[in-house]
Amino acid sequence: MSVIKANRNENYTVMANYHLRDKKLSLASKGLMSFMLSLPNTWEFSISGLAVVLSTGKDQIRSRLKELEKHGYLHRHKRARDKKGRLTADVDYELYERPKDNPYVKNILELEEKDT
Repeated sequence: MSVIKANRNENYTVMANYHLRDKKLSLASKGLMSFMLSLPNTWEFSISGLAVVLSTGKDQIRSRLKELEKHGYLHRHKRARDKKGRLTADVDYELYERPKDNPYVKNILELEEKDT
């Protein structure tokens, strides 16, 4: 069996494995979430910005965000309204390394506890 080891001296990301092991998430959603977790906390997310940086369409990003939201990894806060009552373009995203209210995570945690 081959062993692959990575030299992790700089420019790497440490993240939880929950989303990577979640069988309900598509590979595209796992990749998007991993990318989002790799960005600094000060990064200002937008569907347009993610589409440009990832060289993909806005519809693809929108679909992946909906999937992450459906499975409890993402929460979108309601958009604010301007002085004229119109919705602004700004949306606040809250990304969770562990999904909220997802029984699958409980199973992963139980398996990890048995391994230790």
